Amino acid sequence: MQNFTFHNPTRILFGQGRIADIAAEIPAGARVLITYGGGSVVRSGTLDEVKAALKNFTVFEFAGIEPNPTYETLMQAVALARREKVDFLLAVGGGSVIDGTKFIAAAIPFAGDPWDMLAKRAAVTSAIAFGSVLTLPATGSEMNNGAVITRRASNDKLAFLNDRLFPRFSVLDPSKTFTLPPRQVANGVVDAFVHIAEQYLTYPADAKVQDRFAEGLLLTLIEEGPRALREPENYAVRANLMWTATLALNGLIGAGVPQDWATHMLGHELTVLHGLDHAQTLAVVLPAMLQVRREEKRDKLLQYADRVWGLREGDAEARIDQAILRTRLFFESLQVPTRLSGYGIGVEAIGPLVAQLKRHGMVALGEHRSVDLACAQQVYELAA
Repeated sequence: MQNFTFHNPTRILFGQGRIADIAAEIPAGARVLITYGGGSVVRSGTLDEVKAALKNFTVFEFAGIEPNPTYETLMQAVALARREKVDFLLAVGGGSVIDGTKFIAAAIPFAGDPWDMLAKRAAVTSAIAFGSVLTLPATGSEMNNGAVITRRASNDKLAFLNDRLFPRFSVLDPSKTFTLPPRQVANGVVDAFVHIAEQYLTYPADAKVQDRFAEGLLLTLIEEGPRALREPENYAVRANLMWTATLALNGLIGAGVPQDWATHMLGHELTVLHGLDHAQTLAVVLPAMLQVRREEKRDKLLQYADRVWGLREGDAEARIDQAILRTRLFFESLQVPTRLSGYGIGVEAIGPLVAQLKRHGMVALGEHRSVDLACAQQVYELAA
């Protein structure tokens, strides 16, 4: 097991009715900016619940944070927060809203162009405190310190991490997911699945605890993902999905083990150039990535085949083939296509995708830094 430091300060308020408890988590007298996306939190009544819980605070609202939150939109929220001297943020929504709120929190006190925090890795030395009310389990942003932001003007989708960007608290009420459209539920399952795979399907580090945690989370997604689509108001199913998605990327299963993230980097370019949902890009890239890099991931793929899919018969190559196929079929069973052609994208798109990777310096990706541009092109071609 590799050396690691693990610290996660986010306080989790899990279960039905926990929105009512958020007032105790916010400093008295705070000027609070509620951030959210479209109308779903309004239609479901979640926003009204949040505002009722904050009745003793000065509250402002910023709506319109889109999936794959953009710098252009978020800077409008930054301007509002600066103008109204906001000193606490509350994200109400899914991972995009929470990611966007992390950017806002860091951008408010930032001197200079906040995009430099992503494009130039400029130091984040302070951030406004924030919490979240999660309505779409997928990204794990409710309990980690990372965010991914898109800049439309330059076709960039970049990530940044900072320990000042852990939410102070996050409310996880599974009943808030009952009204989600099936596409968003399926995307959330795929997103969490690939988060786990990026930390698990690398090479052995004799990290038995992390491996067993990861395998248990994958098995839970395989079991409960389809049920969530069939039984949209099954609280127990939604509770297990919500907690699994959080644990998939809160640092726990990634502590002390090698991590990959090449699938995400290739996926980001698909979102920027073709507008695919984040999870859709992951469903396209992961099976191809595993196939192209099967030799360097051989030991963990065999472990994955055995422990997650129960594949113990036949030779090693056949078991790896079947494990990758089972992964693809699982995504397809959720109605998430796993090939570029399933989204109307042809092979002519591959050149520009590889050029984007080069422009962003994504030329040595993966746990061994072995995913160069030639390898990335091979993955895209196999995913066509």
